[in-house]
Amino acid sequence: MQIPLVMTVIGKDRTGLVESVARIVAEQGGNWLESRMCRLGGEFAGILRVHVPSERRASLESALFKLTDLTVVVQPDESGQPPQKSQLAALEVVGQDRPGIVREISHALAAQGVNVEELTTECVSAPMSGEPLFQARAKLHLPEGLAVSALRESLEKAVSGLTVEVTLEVLA
Repeated sequence: MQIPLVMTVIGKDRTGLVESVARIVAEQGGNWLESRMCRLGGEFAGILRVHVPSERRASLESALFKLTDLTVVVQPDESGQPPQKSQLAALEVVGQDRPGIVREISHALAAQGVNVEELTTECVSAPMSGEPLFQARAKLHLPEGLAVSALRESLEKAVSGLTVEVTLEVLA
């Protein structure tokens, strides 16, 4: 029987890092289902979901833990519960950066019962002025009955006082 596992991997970025994890998963008869991975600064971070034969879980974990240059955490994937009914939405925020902006945006989302499925943020130099420009893109699950206008208003209030553009689009 195949069991689903979710793993996080963190370590100094280097060539072949993903291959070393993929090789171990394959050697243990596992199937790599999905992942999100990136390099931030000089560090590498990833999260992945695999299926592995239940009798090979311990040997998979043992082999992964022998990768001395990585910190690996393995958890059972207990997502067997049916998803709650929700709308999918895309959020984009672009504008002036300041400390606490992610906290303010995430607080506005949580206050409305919104689940953040994916979030990508970065600070870049603005084209004309060179000042720090904050950019965020998120995939959101909106709870049933939430008015998009109420969420948009809450987000705009969270970033008030900044020159920031908030784009919220319902996808499904």
